[in-house]
Amino acid sequence: MNKPFDIVIFGATSFVGDILTGYMMDQYGSDGEVKWAMAGRSESKINDIKLKRGAQAIPHIIADADNEQQLKDMVAQTRVVVSTVGPYALYGEPLVKVCAESGTDYCDLTGEVQWYKRMMDKYEATAKRTGARIVHCSGFDSIPSDMGVYFLQEHAKATTGEYCQEINNRVAKLKGGASGGTIASMVNIAKEAASDPALRKELQNPYSICPTGHPYRERQANINGAQFDEDVNAWIGPFVMAAVNTRVVHRTNALLNHRYGTEFKYSEAMIMGKDKKGKSRARNMGWGLNVFMVLAALAPSRWILEKFVLPKPGEGPSPKEQLEGMFDMRFIGKTPSGKTVQAKVTGDRDPGYGSTAKMLGEAAICLAQTDKENHAGGFWTPASLYGERLIKRLTAFSGLTFDVQS
Repeated sequence: MNKPFDIVIFGATSFVGDILTGYMMDQYGSDGEVKWAMAGRSESKINDIKLKRGAQAIPHIIADADNEQQLKDMVAQTRVVVSTVGPYALYGEPLVKVCAESGTDYCDLTGEVQWYKRMMDKYEATAKRTGARIVHCSGFDSIPSDMGVYFLQEHAKATTGEYCQEINNRVAKLKGGASGGTIASMVNIAKEAASDPALRKELQNPYSICPTGHPYRERQANINGAQFDEDVNAWIGPFVMAAVNTRVVHRTNALLNHRYGTEFKYSEAMIMGKDKKGKSRARNMGWGLNVFMVLAALAPSRWILEKFVLPKPGEGPSPKEQLEGMFDMRFIGKTPSGKTVQAKVTGDRDPGYGSTAKMLGEAAICLAQTDKENHAGGFWTPASLYGERLIKRLTAFSGLTFDVQS
């Protein structure tokens, strides 16, 4: 409790780390109630970000993702570490290990579900012993999905007396770009899966990050092509983040003592349109994602993609594009007695960067303010650890809305 900082941003010079630093300066400044610092391996680059963001008064720490002693020195100074250093499967484990061993709380914005499971398998017992709360997936994947389901479930219980046994998330609008870091993470997943049959099987399991011994057996929808959805009266196609978000939602259900039920179903898809063009767009989305993963899995084509086609790490949407981006998700829930409830979750910035930075910052503050006595160490999800507290912060500060629909 006597540590000088509430939060340290590790990777403050990364694409998202830079945006997050700007958000923290704009929202909390350098001398407010939240005591925070920046961290990274290059002092000159940190000073460049400080100058860019007007953050010269913010303290900084030099730490490299591969230097365990530097990481130990860093976490000794803070209650929460926020990591933006990815791909996490390549660079993230040493920090998770140090946080778990030292009892330091940690959150990140990974969407690498295979790495999530590896970290949980290796370090959850340690985190439970030391009291460290580890919260992956605290950005666009998977806060809107996880908190959207939580919000709709609480509304359903309050108004119908039941939790929904099925919820479908349909992405109505999505405007934003991808950074080199995000693309690098997707390429790395394809590369790992190509050489590991066990991983390919694991990636097909919707309950892959649920606790050992969970009772879930319900078959989950896997929308990988064009389907007509009567609930939205439109063609739907695959949503690229569904493979991560669905697993986080099911883990939340498990950590909340199966609040949504042991036969709960959840799916995600993008709304593509009502006519033949919508069907064509949905089909093309499925083909495009499949082709990309195949090309990323093969060494020669992967080299061509990385060399000539894909954005490089550190590249991403411009400030103007981030400002003009947005997302709109529609959640349709059905209770065991046949009642239907609906909710909408929106964000006012580019989902992966402008909105993600704000979500990640508020999640970190929630984590710093979550007491240790009533919230034990271990690997949590945003909804299972923060609940309504995070929804209030997101709507107050992060440009998100959570609304019940008629």
